[in-house]
Amino acid sequence: MIIGIKGVVKIKLSKRQDEILEIVKQNGPITGKEIAERLSLSRAALRPDLAILTMSGNIDARPRVGYFYNDKFKVKRQADRVLHQSVNNFKAHPIVVGKSTSVYDAIVQLFLEDVGTLYAVDSEGSLAGVISRKDLLRASLGNQNLSELPVSVIMTRMPNIITIYPEETLLEAAKKMIQNHIDSLPVVRKSDEQTNTYLLVGRITKTTITRAYLEVMDEKLD
Repeated sequence: MIIGIKGVVKIKLSKRQDEILEIVKQNGPITGKEIAERLSLSRAALRPDLAILTMSGNIDARPRVGYFYNDKFKVKRQADRVLHQSVNNFKAHPIVVGKSTSVYDAIVQLFLEDVGTLYAVDSEGSLAGVISRKDLLRASLGNQNLSELPVSVIMTRMPNIITIYPEETLLEAAKKMIQNHIDSLPVVRKSDEQTNTYLLVGRITKTTITRAYLEVMDEKLD
């Protein structure tokens, strides 16, 4: 038994508990006596397994009604599976600009693409910096000539860029975004260990993760 985040109980089920869960899923509501008869067990032998399945949220019990499958738990398990999918399966194409691009052109690009973040890359396609809406807003509030000011002056550079690898999970991506108060992450592969450079291969956003959850809920409602 493992106590997970916020006290949620996560339990690896035994073979018999899986069998009980399937019986309840197919026949619920069903009494403990009926489950015991199907498995050729005594009710006393069955009681610990039913307690574990009830405590973990797999099934619910109602007095004088019996045990029934917890559909909400099914949705949670589906959502958990989504969160443990790799970022590589959900990453989107990154919206990039050259690091010498002007702030004016970056603003135009941001609104044409309708995104919240741009990624600056060098001639090799390696991540050079991140430019957010806030960065562009701050630059535009000054009295500078935005057509002559390169984004390299205002962008966030390494090692201050929060990145994620394709093989990491959506859960890890969500944690990084929440902990660092950002809306998206550049998905990168390390291209050179010595120079600490990263090849930009995608982006992952809060919207991406929300959409993945909604897809799970839509499947449940269909």
